[in-house]
Amino acid sequence: MGSASDLPVMEEAFKVLAELKIEADVDIVSAHRTPEKMLDFARNAHKKGYKVIIAGAGGAAHLPGMIASLTPLPVIGVPIKSSNSIDGWDSILSILQMPAGVPVATVALNGSQNAGILAAQILGATNEQISDRIIEFKNTLKNKVSIMSEETRSKFSK
Repeated sequence: MGSASDLPVMEEAFKVLAELKIEADVDIVSAHRTPEKMLDFARNAHKKGYKVIIAGAGGAAHLPGMIASLTPLPVIGVPIKSSNSIDGWDSILSILQMPAGVPVATVALNGSQNAGILAAQILGATNEQISDRIIEFKNTLKNKVSIMSEETRSKFSK
């Protein structure tokens, strides 16, 4: 993430990855304030065994795109509505509107949980154990909705 202030949003990605038993490293890497650190990380992540990168940033939100420009790995961008944000639109557009050849998968504003799930699905495409855990995770979601449906119908239907 680009700043410590992004942590409350990004924690949802970490939680879902932990639930799916996927190891993750978490760090603060600013495209603007620590560009050398960002360059080193992006250029070497694949050599260090990383398989997918989730990058969250607010405001100008250059972090996901800059990382994507330097790594062969898939990058998932999480636009974050920050205190200096224009309702989050600056972050969304900074991450979403990448030039041809530099793709960044972009989730919803503050949607880091989906970033974690998408990262797991990318990994699960070549790892049957992860794929099985994703299937179980999605079945749990389905069951929660079924329970809510039954509770709502029994409470309000005749």
